[in-house]
Parts: sequence; C-alpha cells; structure tokens
Amino acid sequence: MKKLVLAIAFIGMGSFAMAQQTTPQDKQARAAEMKQRMEQKQQEHLDQMQKDLNLNASQVAQIKVLQDKRKEEMKAEFDKHKADRQAKMQEMHAKRAQMDADMKKILTPDQYDKWQADRKAKAEKMKMAMKERRMMKKPMNTGTAEVK
Repeated sequence: MKKLVLAIAFIGMGSFAMAQQTTPQDKQARAAEMKQRMEQKQQEHLDQMQKDLNLNASQVAQIKVLQDKRKEEMKAEFDKHKADRQAKMQEMHAKRAQMDADMKKILTPDQYDKWQADRKAKAEKMKMAMKERRMMKKPMNTGTAEVK
C-alpha cells in the first residue's frame, strides 16, 4: 500500500514539474507577443501625442524616426553590457559554489541539509514576493494608463 501511495505521489509531482517547464517555442512566442505589445504601445503613445499636441503628419513621422533611433541606441547599449553581466553572473555562481563547499566542511550533514532547505525556502519566498510585485504593477484592462 505504501509503495502504491509513493508511486502515485511521484507521478503527480513529476507531471507537475513537467507542466512547469517551458520550451524554446514558448519563449519565442512570448518574445514575439511582447514585441508586438511594445510596438502597439509605442503607436498608441504616438497617437496620443499627435492628439494632445496637435501634430501634423510630418512631425509624427519625425518623432517616429527619433523614437526608432533611440530604441536602436538603447539596444546597442544593452548588447554592449551583456558580456559584463554574464561575467558577473558567473562570478556570483562561483562564489556561491565556494560558500556551499565551505559550509559543507563546517556543518554536520544534518545541519547542512537544514541550511540548504532554509535557503531554498527563503529563495522561494523572495521569488513569490517579486512575482506579487510584478502583478501589482501590471495595469488592469480598464483602458487607463499604467501608474508607476
């Protein structure tokens, strides 16, 4: 009976874990959707500026070119610093691995396991708090502008 319950539990946990995994196609679809939303938001902003400032077609075209130029500059700046960010992440991972090794030497196996569990719980709690903050920042579909 215990084996049956354990088997069912493992199957349930395994299927739950599989449901949480994302595929590259999912990431690409989300990226395309996000790009489309950003372009739509930019167009809405440009339309609002045209309405509020009573811009003519020439001014709208010039502003669009200026916005596109600025977007390309920001992308180039982001790409320029990408290598630095990756190097810092690798350094942080190495430091964390070294701390784990040092803690393993200091603590007993039971203490080390408890310490790992506490760390995972705190990380999960932080992750949930960040998720909640993001949810609070998202605008409701009321047609109003986002409040920051």
